Amino acid sequence: MSKPADPAYHWNGADLDLDAYLARIGFDGERAPTLATLRELVRLHTTSIPFENLEPVLGRPIPLDLVTLQDKLVRGRRGGYCYENVGLFAAALERLGFGVTGLSARVTMGSGGLRPATHALLRVTTADDERVWICDVGFGSGPLEPYELVEREGEFSLGQWRFRLERRAGELDTDLWVLHQFARDGWIDRYTFTTEPQYRIDFEVGNHFVSTSPRSPFTARPFVQRFQPDVHHVLDGLKLITERPDGSSETRELEPSELPKILSEVFDIELDEADATAVSSAPWLDR
Repeated sequence: MSKPADPAYHWNGADLDLDAYLARIGFDGERAPTLATLRELVRLHTTSIPFENLEPVLGRPIPLDLVTLQDKLVRGRRGGYCYENVGLFAAALERLGFGVTGLSARVTMGSGGLRPATHALLRVTTADDERVWICDVGFGSGPLEPYELVEREGEFSLGQWRFRLERRAGELDTDLWVLHQFARDGWIDRYTFTTEPQYRIDFEVGNHFVSTSPRSPFTARPFVQRFQPDVHHVLDGLKLITERPDGSSETRELEPSELPKILSEVFDIELDEADATAVSSAPWLDR
């Protein structure tokens, strides 16, 4: 059965300024839907565009249209959270000829409870390989490469970072995939997901909750991440956390006045004077 013609099923790849996007992440390789290209795109996007939620913290909306995503993440050289990163990345993959399907995950991080499906992933296929890949460019802590959607024994490494992928039986005997990661708290389950297709309109719904609900952690305090092959920087409120692949970490408490400098020097996020002042004196500091 062919894919519906309704453009809502697609990712607006034809409208992407591909040259600007590839320059933003530093890609100068072959523009072909191959596995080698996919791996390089994931690595560069993940390490070039930071994870950040500063707009919701400051009470601003998060539009997911491609014009806004390009203006913010590409031309404005800002970061974004999962829905923004995945929307931009999906448009690039579609433009390059990859097979792209959206998926949603439930972030657990060892909580043991049922969480809403508010994390965006991509299921991707290539022209030169029959395998199915999961691309997660919007979590903020990697992985640096796509990982194959296949049941496997034991852990696997993507760069220096360690993961496990488990397949369980979900509701109605559906496949429920669980990604585990090794970090400062040891092995934890990161999220669960199914392969039920998700579309831009589904991401709009999740994005509305994440960016506006008082129950969303992303409206309560800054949560910013910068992921590199050998280090993961996290700003959680006024805590600056540095993690490494071996599980070691350091945490430093910041003063509010330090935030603009830390955002610039550690996370490569440059704020104008008004936003720098707002972040340093926002109501969240009193929570």
